[in-house]
Amino acid sequence: MSAAATAASKVDGPKPIPVPNGDFYLLVELLTEEERAVVKKVRTYMETKVRPIINKYWSDDAFPFELLPSFKELGIGGLGYEGYGCAGGSQKLFGYVAMEIARTDASMCTFFGVHSGLAMGSIYLDGSEEQKRKWLPAMARWEKIGCFGLTEPLVGSGTAGGLTTTAKRDGDNWILNGQKRWIGNSPWCDISIIWARDVADNQVKGFIVENKTTPGFSVEKMEHKIALKVVQNGQITLTDVRVPEANRLQGGNSFRDTARVLRMTRYMVGWASTGIQMGAFEATLKYTQERSQFGKPIASFQMVQDILAKMLANVTACQCLMLRLAQLDDEGKLSDHQAALAKAFCTAKSRETVSWGRELLGGNGILADYDVGRFFADAEALYSYEGTYQMQNLIVGKAITGYGAFV
Repeated sequence: MSAAATAASKVDGPKPIPVPNGDFYLLVELLTEEERAVVKKVRTYMETKVRPIINKYWSDDAFPFELLPSFKELGIGGLGYEGYGCAGGSQKLFGYVAMEIARTDASMCTFFGVHSGLAMGSIYLDGSEEQKRKWLPAMARWEKIGCFGLTEPLVGSGTAGGLTTTAKRDGDNWILNGQKRWIGNSPWCDISIIWARDVADNQVKGFIVENKTTPGFSVEKMEHKIALKVVQNGQITLTDVRVPEANRLQGGNSFRDTARVLRMTRYMVGWASTGIQMGAFEATLKYTQERSQFGKPIASFQMVQDILAKMLANVTACQCLMLRLAQLDDEGKLSDHQAALAKAFCTAKSRETVSWGRELLGGNGILADYDVGRFFADAEALYSYEGTYQMQNLIVGKAITGYGAFV
């Protein structure tokens, strides 16, 4: 090094340590200015309002109801839906917002996805015009919170042909009997979308049930979860629950109609699992920059950098895949098998990414205080819900081979 260069180096000092950034390919720049403003608002909210308190709520298996008034002010209810008081916007924006929420906490993203994606999506996609006008505006304002009841105690992957909850027509009413399990938001929300098999034609139909005022509807909160602990899951029991015909989803007349909703939400899980990876990568990188062993930061070690690079590669691959999926969705070209591939790939990579993060944090990786342990546990739930990894691969397998291998 020349004398001049040495002098300049002494004046300039060492280069600042890079700030952790999970958007290595600058994909946020593909959003419009208005969309970036929404994403920035969500990130600021998650970092200032949610991050400081979420570990305590996660450890306590409790939902932060104190956040609901400020969360409503974000104006993201019904994101991606047009009209009916919904936030509107592209599916790409919907995905980026989900990713940003999950980047701080996957449970809050699940709460958002169950209400705005599954519950509102069922009405938006399968409801009549009258039902959309009646329910969606209040749900978009978060005045009515919803859940989605499909999974049952003994029926998960086999809901298409094995749903046991029944619906029987009785004049202008329907009588529902059965149970639903793993239903997020159900212990405290206002509206449940219940999917039941019509005993007359054996077809799956959807119903809007008002939880708090409907006799025969009860919910037991599920305890002792090890993942997504902030989300309140419940087991719903329906005992001769009477629902008016006006609350039957007029466009939900077979499992194909249910699957339209699931296609959209599997897409969202891909974004959420990508967000978990972003959060885990950034938290891990920051930790390695600050943690010293043998007299220097562990981020300077070759083996640590190798793992960090592999974590970032997973994050970036999932972001690029989800971005293309969003483009297909906005163009009206998104298929079940494309959504299935993304859900399977991103959730599997998420498990790998958070595992590496937990490894680099050593013993601190199992403490909620450092965030990575929470991401590590929550990734397990996303891997299984909205359709297991194996079921997604079979959906893809049928599409590429022409043969169904489900049974």
